[in-house]
Amino acid sequence: MKQPITRQNSGTTLAEALVGIVLLATFFASVFELNAVCLRYIDATKESVAALQSVQDRAEMIRNLAFTDLTKTDVVQTLMAAPPNAAPFSQKATEIVKISAFPTPNGVTQFTRLPNGTVTTNSVATDLGKELVKVEVNVAWTMTLGGRARTEQTTNILSNGSKK
Repeated sequence: MKQPITRQNSGTTLAEALVGIVLLATFFASVFELNAVCLRYIDATKESVAALQSVQDRAEMIRNLAFTDLTKTDVVQTLMAAPPNAAPFSQKATEIVKISAFPTPNGVTQFTRLPNGTVTTNSVATDLGKELVKVEVNVAWTMTLGGRARTEQTTNILSNGSKK
């Protein structure tokens, strides 16, 4: 006697295939979002490094001035007209340079350079002295990641001495 032929179902149902597709789509969406977050953090780091470089470049420009030129408003304002470096970051950052006598200030000479390149003299010190000045360089910008306000700053004490 012959045995009846039975078929075994070895395929997947539509419900199982849909669950697998949803799980796979969720996994890839998570991976792509993680990648996007990492790229935004990399951009934020690049901005911070560019700001730090901008502060250092401006501080070097000011350090290279003769002391008599450092105490002249028009010379520093002309120096501030150009960005500290050619990085595109300078198109979005505001620079503030403050110069005051050290250790006892007699007012502060302050310059502000806006992202569009406009330089304004906010205040002029009554006397910057003849020996030491304190120079603060500050760069402020709005961060791409999260839109937070960020700043980088350095302070230098410069003396009226001869270079050797």
